[in-house]
Amino acid sequence: MRLSFILDRLDSIKTYKDSSFAMMREAAARGHKLFVMHQEDLAWKGGMTVGFARPLKLTGVESDGHEWYRAEEAKETPLQEFDAVLMRKDPPFDMEYVYSTYLLELAESQGARVFNSPRGIRDHNEKLAIASFPQFIAPTLVTRQERLIRDFLAEHRDIVLKPLDGMGGASVFRVHSADHNISVILETLTHYGTRTIMAQRYISEIAQGDKRILLIDGEPVPYSLARIPKAGESRGNLTVGGTGIAQPLSDRDREIASSLGPILREQGLLLVGLDVIGDYLTEINVTSPTCMREIADQVGFNAAGMMIDALERVCN
Repeated sequence: MRLSFILDRLDSIKTYKDSSFAMMREAAARGHKLFVMHQEDLAWKGGMTVGFARPLKLTGVESDGHEWYRAEEAKETPLQEFDAVLMRKDPPFDMEYVYSTYLLELAESQGARVFNSPRGIRDHNEKLAIASFPQFIAPTLVTRQERLIRDFLAEHRDIVLKPLDGMGGASVFRVHSADHNISVILETLTHYGTRTIMAQRYISEIAQGDKRILLIDGEPVPYSLARIPKAGESRGNLTVGGTGIAQPLSDRDREIASSLGPILREQGLLLVGLDVIGDYLTEINVTSPTCMREIADQVGFNAAGMMIDALERVCN
C-alpha cells in the first residue's frame, strides 16, 4: 500500500516514544511505501485536493533530529492516489487544523481514504465528546459562566478546571472550595467570561494513574498506559512529568471500551485514545493518540501492528 502521513516537522519527532513512527516502522517492515506531508502541503487545486507529498525512507536509526529518515523531493499528488492518508498532526486544534479537515473531507468525496475521518475529528472535541456518554463520566459542567462554576465548586468542593482546546495537561487547574485563587483562575481560563471551559469533580484515583486506552477499528488494545502523576502533581500527563506504566485493562476499562468502540468506529474513527481515571471516562482523543511505543516496550504488545492490520483490512 501507499500510505501518506500528515505529521508535524519530522525533525521534531521523538522516535523512542512516537506512535506515528511506530506505525511507519511497522508499515515499512511489511513492504508498504511511505510518504509524508505537513499541513501546509495540502491544497485545493484544479478541482481536487492535492498534497505535496515526499517519499519517505526509514534509516533504521532511532534518534531525534534528521538521522531516522530520508525524504525525497515533494511531488504534487491527488490524495485519492494513496491507499490511505493518515492525519497525525498534533493539536492545537486551531482554525488551520479545521481548514485541513475541510480539505481532507473534500478529498474523501473524490475517493480518498482518510483516517481518522476529517468530519469525525472535527465533530469530536476531545474534552466535550465525553458528554455523549454520560453513563461513564464523573459529574461535569461545561460553561463560561462564573456563577455556575462557583455553584459546581460549592457542591463538589474539589474540582478540576480545564480549557476545551488544551493538550498535554496545559492550563489544567485543581481547585478546592477554600482556594483563594479561584477568581483569578476563572478569569484566566474563561478570559473574563468569553471562553467556555470544563469543570469536573476531582477523581482521587488519579493517584493510580490517568489510563490511556487505545481503540483500533473499534477494538481495545488489551493494555492501557496508566500515567502516574509525579509527587505534588494532580496531572498524569507524560509531558508534565508523569510516569507511564502499562497494565492490563480492568473490567470497567473493557466495559467503557466495548460500549464506545463500535460507535466511534461507525463515525470513521479508526484510532482513538480513551482517557480513564478510576472508573470514569475523562477524554476521547481523536487527533493523534499516542502511547503505542510505551506499551510495546513494557509488555511487548504490538499496537502499531494492530493498527497496520486494521489499515490493511479496511483498505483492501
